[in-house]
This record gives sequence, C-alpha cells and structure tokens, in this order.
Amino acid sequence: MTDYEAVIGLEVHVELSTRSKMFCGCPTTFGGEPNTHTCPVCLGQPGSLPVPNKRAIEYLMLIGLALDCRVAPYSLFHRKNYFYPDMPKNYQISQYDLPLCIDGHLEVDVDETKTRVGITRAHMEEDTGKSLHVGATGRIAGAKYSLIDYNRAGIPLVEVVSEPDIRSPLEAQRYLTELRSILSTLGVSDVRMEEGSMRCDANISLRAHGAAAFGTKVEVKNLNSIRSVSRALTYEIDRQQKALDAGDKVVQETRHFDENTGQTHTLRSKEEAFDYRYFPEPDLVPIEPPEGWIDEVRAQMPELPRARRARIAAEHELTPEQAAFVASSPSSVEYFDALLAEGTPARDAAVWMAGELARALNTAGETIEQARVSAGDLARLLDAIKEGRVTLNSAKKAFQDAYTAGKTPLDIVEEKGLQQVSDDSAITAVVDEVLATNQAEVERFRAGEEKVFKFLVGQVMKATKGQASPQVVDRVLRERLSAS
Repeated sequence: MTDYEAVIGLEVHVELSTRSKMFCGCPTTFGGEPNTHTCPVCLGQPGSLPVPNKRAIEYLMLIGLALDCRVAPYSLFHRKNYFYPDMPKNYQISQYDLPLCIDGHLEVDVDETKTRVGITRAHMEEDTGKSLHVGATGRIAGAKYSLIDYNRAGIPLVEVVSEPDIRSPLEAQRYLTELRSILSTLGVSDVRMEEGSMRCDANISLRAHGAAAFGTKVEVKNLNSIRSVSRALTYEIDRQQKALDAGDKVVQETRHFDENTGQTHTLRSKEEAFDYRYFPEPDLVPIEPPEGWIDEVRAQMPELPRARRARIAAEHELTPEQAAFVASSPSSVEYFDALLAEGTPARDAAVWMAGELARALNTAGETIEQARVSAGDLARLLDAIKEGRVTLNSAKKAFQDAYTAGKTPLDIVEEKGLQQVSDDSAITAVVDEVLATNQAEVERFRAGEEKVFKFLVGQVMKATKGQASPQVVDRVLRERLSAS
C-alpha cells in the first residue's frame, strides 16, 4: 500500500454547439478551410466590438443547473492577458473572480460507492485558435514551422472546474464519463474529444495519508480522451511518489502527456493568476440574470443520466451495467427504444447493446451515433436466433463481420453459410461419428459421469462449426447414448 494519497482536480473545457461564435456571428462548424470562419471581431481587429451570444449564456446556466450549481445574480467578463500565436487579440475574454455558476457537485459511482465531487465553478470564455506544429513530433519543440487556424477562435467555451475531491485515476475516469453523459444529454455540445470539443486538464499532487495540507500541484495537458486522463494520472502518481521517496521535491509546473509513450514531460513553469493581469472587460456589461430567465432555462432541463439509468433499470429489470450503457446518451436510448419497437425483449436488447455493439464501437473507435448496424438490422438478427435459423455464436460472428464490412448481419449469415443446422438426420450422422471416435468418453458417461456429456456436445458443435442447433444436438445425443 502506498504511503501517499492522490489529490486530483479536473478542468474540463467544453465547446458549445451554438450556430455562431461567442461574440460574433461567425459559424462554429468544425472542419472548414483554415481561417475562413473569421471576422474582425474574432480576429481582434481595431474598432471591432464583441456582442454576447445569448444562447451560449443559456447553455452555461443549463450546465450549471444540471451540476447543482448556484447561478450568481451578478457575473462579469474579464480580459485574460497572455501572448501566444493562437490568440489573435493577445487576450482572451473569460471570467475570473465573478463566474456565472458556482458551488455545485457531481456524484459518481466507483465500485458501488457514490463519491461526491464538488464543482467549484462553471464559467464562460472564448476558445483560442488551433496551432499545427509541423515536424516529426507534432510539438512546438523541434517543429520546422507552425501554422495557425483561427476558425476555432471565439467559439463559446464553458470551463467546468472541480474541487480537488478526486482520489484515483478511476474516479477521474468515472467523473469525466458522467460529466460527458450529462453534457450530451443537455444537447449543449457534441463532446467529441477527438475533435477538441471537450478537453481536459488535470491537476494532481500527492500528500501523506491523513495529512490535511496539499502537496505541490502539477498540471497535465494534452489529454485527448478519457483513457488518456487515466493513463496520465497513473503515470504522474508513480512519478511523484518515486520523487518523494527519493527525497526530491515535486516542482510546480505544467506537463505534457505523450500519448505514444504514456509519459508526461515538462512543458513550462506553472502560471499564477497574476501572470494573466486580469481586468474587467471594458466592452461588455455584467450578466445579471433575472429569476424569470433562470426559471425558463431550468424548464428546459431533460431527464439527467442518473435518473434515466434508474428509470430504465427499474422499468426493464436491467442490471446496473446494462442500464448504464443503454442510458449513456440520448442516442443510445433512441437505439434501445428502436429495438423495443421492433419487438426485441428489453433484456436481449440491453445485452446485445452492452456486449456486441459496444465491442464493435470500441474496436472502430466510434460512438453509437455512428453505429454501422441499425437497430432494425440487429432486431432481425435476434429474431433469427429466436426462430432457430442461426445459433448464438454464429450470430455474434455475423454481427462483428457485418459491422466491419458495412453490411447487415443477415447478409453475412447468408454469404458465409452460417445458418443453423436443425435437420435431425444431418445432426444424427455427426453425433454417430463423434460417438464412434470417442468410445472411452461414451463408456464414462454410461458409467455415470454426467460431466462428459458437455465434452461430447462440444465435439458435435466443433464438427458442425458451431452451426448445429444446440437443442437438437442435446436431444439426439441423449437419445443415441441411451440406446443399447
């Protein structure tokens, strides 16, 4: 057991799915030609003035309310000053000491235990541009040159800052998963980490078990997936523990996570708030949301993931794991409901979604919105199993092959001849052959060793390449074994 306790806080940046940017009318569409979604406002040209995006502020309030935050009666935009090529104005419009949403919390489940993670604040800011460092490493160090795309500059960005209440990489993983599910359910962001619309920075320190004071904090950046957050934190815990055991000091700094090596490396010394020379944004008025406006936003609140999981589990008698996958996003619930509409029993739908569908999505690196096998095609495959036209094992193989090939599972069943063999005479011939070549096992069964029966069943299924009807095999095999 380690002598140290990890103290972790996460800063999650979420790009909002508004049609236009935070302070101008430029589109927020991902993937346009570089520097085509820009204007004098988001490029910070002299004489241009920002105008707040009302919808973005409503999205921020919705996020805050979903995280049990208090919506402040008075909030203020500030200028966060720093000089970097992806900042065309050389400052970022953000919120400093007067954020809009404060003092919330998020409950996460870890090993059947609920952990409450405090939410310090959720505040609004504008996103920066995107730097592309051209070179072998893709990092600024050693790059031949850098390119800047300002299409992302000015997109509305909400930063959700947790309290340092997380104690392990697993807790961090569950926190991010739950937060991402909430944001997806609210419809405020597509939360695609691979496209940068959800990004996470992790702050971590170690302290002796039982100590009240925090250790020296290190910030880790370049965490491009929930798995990356877990890997980076695991590495940092080990690195900091070894340093402390050796009597060395942990340096307060910002570190870069390398996806290929699974290690972190020094990026720069950690900035303090005064380094940014915050001051109130002179071109924007304070936000003072009236209670009526807050109530209007609250009325838009959908059923949140925790309540949705509990309802679906109770209504359909699902396990917590099955309900968690089914209820993980609105799209997942839609897929589940589509299966039910096709007549698929709820338990079968949940088992296949949390099993074969999840496996195919993970292998392809896709979300359920991108599922290549429709609910209707999966329902027809499950009907084929129920009707005895295909075995369970063959159906699973057909599903995975269909997902890879972009075909329907029943197409694969037909192409590869995976139909179930139910003909008595065909199965009897295989059973007789298996019994003839396994006389010793036959005698052991007839002497009372019932467990040998499973072996013989396995041999028949192997001989038929798993396509024989298990029910017919069981019946015919027992008939032949009981014959004198």
